[in-house]
Amino acid sequence: MRKQCILHDWNDEECVRILKKCKEAISKKGKEGKVIIIDMVMDNEVKDEEYVETQLFFDMLMMVLVKGKERNEKEWVRLFSSVGFNNYTITPVLGSRSLIQIFS
Repeated sequence: MRKQCILHDWNDEECVRILKKCKEAISKKGKEGKVIIIDMVMDNEVKDEEYVETQLFFDMLMMVLVKGKERNEKEWVRLFSSVGFNNYTITPVLGSRSLIQIFS
């Protein structure tokens, strides 16, 4: 089953619970274990007005419809660190979405 852009539906506390379960699931893989997330990473450095408007629109949509929000890189890293993930990569792909990989 393919899921993407799921974590932005949840607040930080719920994301931590989800990520803890992911960490438990990959713990048997050792250093080879990783979690792959496809979600938006808000970028404060982007100068393209339409891109910024899109990011803000999605952030407001998440706040109104569900408990979630769009996060910037620092907010993502804070979530990863709180669960005990030591390393991550973020690769922009698929328009406003990024491929986020987190490692034990």
